[in-house]
Amino acid sequence: FHFVNDGIETALDQARDAAGDRDVRIAGGGATILEYVNAGLIDEFTIALSPVLFGSGIRLFEGVDAGHVALEPIRAEPTRRVTHLTYTVQKR
Repeated sequence: FHFVNDGIETALDQARDAAGDRDVRIAGGGATILEYVNAGLIDEFTIALSPVLFGSGIRLFEGVDAGHVALEPIRAEPTRRVTHLTYTVQKR
């Protein structure tokens, strides 16, 4: 893992350089996904949804720029403790 404070584009450029021809995975919470989705830099993402209530948080898709992107669900993989939800990001 590398921590980058120069913005999401710089972090993604460094990850692409390190990955070569392999896929790049970005780890983070809802705010991180939201930044990359709205910047048009994500083509697919997976959310690990666990039924644990902590009392507060953010609405994951609140703030998605629906005028520029659409989220298309492509896979849901449920287990007893977590459900993995995968979406593609389509440009509008």
